[in-house]
Amino acid sequence: MTFDVLTIFPRLLDSYLEDSIVKREIKKGTIRVRFHDIRAYSKDKHHKVDDKPYGGGAGMLMTPQPIFDCVKAVKRKNPKASVIYLSPKGKMFDYKMAKRLARKKGLILLCGRYEGIDERVKQLCVDEEISIGNYVLTGGELPAMVVIDAVTRLLPGALGNDKSAHEDSFTEILDGKKEYPHYTRPPEFRKLKVPPVLLTGNHAKITEWRKKRLK
Repeated sequence: MTFDVLTIFPRLLDSYLEDSIVKREIKKGTIRVRFHDIRAYSKDKHHKVDDKPYGGGAGMLMTPQPIFDCVKAVKRKNPKASVIYLSPKGKMFDYKMAKRLARKKGLILLCGRYEGIDERVKQLCVDEEISIGNYVLTGGELPAMVVIDAVTRLLPGALGNDKSAHEDSFTEILDGKKEYPHYTRPPEFRKLKVPPVLLTGNHAKITEWRKKRLK
């Protein structure tokens, strides 16, 4: 799976890629994460990528030309990839969407800034508009990383044990619910004990106990 992130801050997420399963899967070759600087595609002599909106209003908009040319260049390298625009107005990102995106040939993640992007870019380039919540961030880079992390977890072998992703919160095996309570050693901590059934080794009873406590 190749993730192409289109942004005006291509170094912003470097530190996240240096840890956890994302770094491991990059080393294994399961995923590739490539950053593309939208400014590099601007034909403005000052590499400007924003301007005032027609009709007035607060803030600035990202202009269409640099984004369009950047998407076009990336598409040449990864023609089957879907273009995702990260926006507060998009469809809410959830487990089912992550699972669907994990089956794609690649994802081009477009990170907006300022008041967003020119509507014509959406019409010409964008396949889906996705939001990670009902709030506004300063840019699409953090939502892009959320998508990369969630999708990577669902790729075969990414968690070491495919059963781990299969039993994640919100999966079908949990009936779309969050999860059951988890316990580990020690068996007693500050007078709070692990439920006895979890110590029995009786998998049928443990499964039944967990089902009853799904939230």
